[in-house]
Amino acid sequence: MGETTVRRIVYETCEVIWEVLSPIVMPPPTKEIWGHISSRIWDKWQYPNALGAMDGKHVVFEKPGGSGSTFFNYKKEFSVALLALVDADYKFVVVDVGAHGRTSDGAVFFRSRLGKMLTEGTLDIPVPKSLPNEPEIVLPHVIVADEAFPLQENIMRPYPGPQVVNNERNKIYNYRHSRFRRESENAFGVISKKFRIYRRKLQISPDNLDKVILATTCLHNFLCGDDEYLWQPGKLEASVESLRLEDIPRIGGRPSDVAYAVREQLKTYFVSRAGSVIWCTEEGDNYPVILKPSC
Repeated sequence: MGETTVRRIVYETCEVIWEVLSPIVMPPPTKEIWGHISSRIWDKWQYPNALGAMDGKHVVFEKPGGSGSTFFNYKKEFSVALLALVDADYKFVVVDVGAHGRTSDGAVFFRSRLGKMLTEGTLDIPVPKSLPNEPEIVLPHVIVADEAFPLQENIMRPYPGPQVVNNERNKIYNYRHSRFRRESENAFGVISKKFRIYRRKLQISPDNLDKVILATTCLHNFLCGDDEYLWQPGKLEASVESLRLEDIPRIGGRPSDVAYAVREQLKTYFVSRAGSVIWCTEEGDNYPVILKPSC
């Protein structure tokens, strides 16, 4: 068969994979699904009321003919954005693909399906819930993200660098935050490890690229129950370094007072007896702070 025929078969197959498999392995989250995800995140990563870890990457490809600067990103390459929300087990909960590489910092998130649903209140997230071991503290459910995303009532990002210096409480919060948030980076590492197309600059049209990305996210969820696909310390770092997936830059905007208050309450909870995680030294002394995983 000719190259054009093979390409058409591949793209049509990717489209069918998304249409048939996504309702099974990536169904639209309901309150029940969110509740299960949140419970799993607490059990595995001890971050309460979390809906998932969010991250965004640019998938780099060759400049499409006649596209001008539409897909030209801040790193001077051509790309489309992949925005993903990841659960406690490296599975994609929600993905949004196709934002142009030149899209402004804030628009990558706010124009995404996830961003619109969160803003419009149609994400069907559970009502605010009391924190584990602290029934009197009721907080909203949140998405855990890095500095590229805005601090909002339902989106938590770490304290900026200057606020961490000489501030042990802020440092502890940032550690607990990043401890779970890195799940999203690990998920991108897993998907790039298994689908090598992400490790080079692709020669593909934007419409077909969207189909390929969506298909790989479905196949990732379908396969990640296999131990071979689960992240292990030291297993994927080299792959992550060589990705053709590039970070989405920071998003500006002033957080609301409610967003600041939610993060402050989470910080207070993390350093309290009820919310602290026991860590220990080699000698066996216990501390509710950041040392090493509990012996």
